[in-house]
Amino acid sequence: MQKPFAITLNLGSSLANHTGSWRTEKPVYVDLLPPCNKACPAGENIQQWLFHAEEGNYEAAWRQLTQDNPFPAIMGRVCYHPCQDSCNRAEVDESVGINAVERFLGDQALAEGWSFTAPTELSGKQVLVIGAGPSGLSAAYHLRRLGHEVTVRDAGPMAGGMMRFGIPSYRLPRTILDAEVKRITDMGVAIELNAKVEDLEAAFAEGFDAIFCAVGAHIGKRAYIPAGESARILDAVAYLHAVETEEEKPMLGRRVVIYGGGNTAIDAARTAKRLGAEEAIIVYRRNRDKMPAHDFEVEEALEEGILLKWLSTIKHVDDGKMVVEKMALDETGFPQPTGEFEELEADSLILALGQEADLGFLNGVEGIAIADGVVTVDGSMMTGRAGIFAGGDMVPAERTVTVAVGHGKKAARNIDAYLRGTPYAPAPKAPVATFDKLTTWYYADAPHQHRAHLEGARRASTFDEVVTGLDEQTAQFEARRCMSCGNCFSCDNCFGVCPDNAVKKVDIAKGYAIDYDYCKGCGLCVAECPCGSIHMVPED
Repeated sequence: MQKPFAITLNLGSSLANHTGSWRTEKPVYVDLLPPCNKACPAGENIQQWLFHAEEGNYEAAWRQLTQDNPFPAIMGRVCYHPCQDSCNRAEVDESVGINAVERFLGDQALAEGWSFTAPTELSGKQVLVIGAGPSGLSAAYHLRRLGHEVTVRDAGPMAGGMMRFGIPSYRLPRTILDAEVKRITDMGVAIELNAKVEDLEAAFAEGFDAIFCAVGAHIGKRAYIPAGESARILDAVAYLHAVETEEEKPMLGRRVVIYGGGNTAIDAARTAKRLGAEEAIIVYRRNRDKMPAHDFEVEEALEEGILLKWLSTIKHVDDGKMVVEKMALDETGFPQPTGEFEELEADSLILALGQEADLGFLNGVEGIAIADGVVTVDGSMMTGRAGIFAGGDMVPAERTVTVAVGHGKKAARNIDAYLRGTPYAPAPKAPVATFDKLTTWYYADAPHQHRAHLEGARRASTFDEVVTGLDEQTAQFEARRCMSCGNCFSCDNCFGVCPDNAVKKVDIAKGYAIDYDYCKGCGLCVAECPCGSIHMVPED
């Protein structure tokens, strides 16, 4: 006798279940954590705002995004998108261009004039934020949304921190930066510039109930390099700051050498070309595989004619030339000197060897611990001094804009709890929707939509933005490439394949329900769910 249809299909392990009255497992709908959400340092609900974007509801998408991150137009340009590195879609064809859609939404918001809503209920509490960079501004935004009075004080002449003074305008146009900062001040956040804070206890005496310290790493690290009196040596941070603030740009000469291998070294070299240097050469003591700069940044630099000299270290600098020693990597990947030397002609040397934060204002504050140039904080971002929190470049973490924005949000939530006298308890996170939980035959190949770039030779002579954005059609197409990992998107597969009509449509908002009086536990709905949002669980 032929077996029932439901158990003759090749459904793999899903059919290791009894049927009828012998059901030992039953299907349940679950909500899993998408890997993109998990990977986002700013904690964005990426899958949710992509859903709104693919539906064409861009304002809803933008408002969902900005619940966690107030800078979508900025992030769509400068974030290194770890979300895309974790995207399950990469196992099918290419990862979803999340960053490109984020930029589209950010630019759309600026074009349409969408704004944040000021709080209607105020707490009566005042918070001082020190530093108008990404972490400080993020904290100020979230604290203001929570109803607190927020004052941001910054030692610099313009808001933005390292977004302004560390990221060149060809990557982040200043009109975009200024517009997204203004949106925060329009909520009622006060920003005081040229206002360096040097005494935290005095700030408390002013009436502030809590302080968030978020000074960026604006001091370039130095290295001892023997040099002649006429040698021109600059540090990359001060050099990029001068490009941003001074009417007369730094005079670098015809040939410029940049010493370092990070993203700041790449930015310094590309900026030097735009300021008129005929040659910009990056000297790095390891090879490209060991270079900390992001690969796409290196590729863009090469397209612009930047030269890279691997496995080299600078031993001496004099007027118009420098001595370079060749290096070799040992078995651990550490560079070792070879004793082979050569000369490079160069009019100036820019040191891009890392950055440090100026933590002098914390000297003498009881309870605050500093180790290896960063401030020790607990899980709530609070220092050893009650009421003083810290984040961004001045605490132990990866130094990116997105990480800093995430610190600001996390600190704001904990500062709010501190001010209200109740501990902040984040909601528990669901398990991650890994690729093995998906049924990917449902998704047709749909390659990633790439953003256009200005041609390399042309862009090397201008500070015009290098990478362009997606138009509405391509942005919506990119959003639709999202596979909704781990969360039902009402595709009707379970409803259509159930042999017993046990899957019922509840409504559009709630999706489906299973009538267990009819369900045999065959697992067909699980096997045919594209996004892995149905699991088999033991019978009660």
